[in-house]
Amino acid sequence: MSQKLSFEELKIMREAGKVISYILKKLKDIVKPGINTKNIEDSFDRIIEKYKGMEPAFKGFRGFPASLCVSVNEEVIHGIPGQRRVNNGDVVSVDLGIKYKGLFVDAAYTYLVGKVSGLAKNLVKTTWRALYGGIKKVKPGSFVGDIGFAIQNFVERKGYSVIRKFVGHGIGKELHLPPEVPNFGKNGEGEPIVEGMVLAIEPMVVAGSSEVEILSDGWTVKTKDNSLSAHFEHTVAVTKKGVWILTA
Repeated sequence: MSQKLSFEELKIMREAGKVISYILKKLKDIVKPGINTKNIEDSFDRIIEKYKGMEPAFKGFRGFPASLCVSVNEEVIHGIPGQRRVNNGDVVSVDLGIKYKGLFVDAAYTYLVGKVSGLAKNLVKTTWRALYGGIKKVKPGSFVGDIGFAIQNFVERKGYSVIRKFVGHGIGKELHLPPEVPNFGKNGEGEPIVEGMVLAIEPMVVAGSSEVEILSDGWTVKTKDNSLSAHFEHTVAVTKKGVWILTA
């Protein structure tokens, strides 16, 4: 059963969500050819230190060793920052979370580095639009399946695939909570969406097969066929009036 939060709690999450939005915008100036993925983590750490009471949510979560995830090209999610170089033409996804006053927010953004292929541009644009198509379905009286259906239908009409092995989730007093929010589904199915619910909606879209594997580091998820991937995410709250994007 999902957790429902008060408006006061949602306002706290919104404070942290504004910082996430700011950081993801700042990282656009960092994610350039020649850096390594650890540089991205270092930049996040430097910025978050300026915000009293806020801390990286991922560090140590289920043993994850870094402050954020950086996934490049065929890497879909959970990439561990390290010495991998970012090159011209790369697709780089950054997923990060913040803990603030006992509450969590989570967001992801995919950056196009330098001169990229038409495929990369279209894949990233499709994933971004799929995220907002899913968010539009968030309102009291709808269902989690409505979100997944909207995302899956849009992505597959564009000729791409959604990842099925990993899904979005509830969020609030913990980083990961019920319900699961798949990027596939059927209208009218899944958990009912009610006021006070908070969801992390995160389409993970690939240019080829949806089959994935986990690398030897135990975390990094990549496409089995080495096809390109993209990932966007927002934390959203359900209000009487509809949806409130906390990380925009």
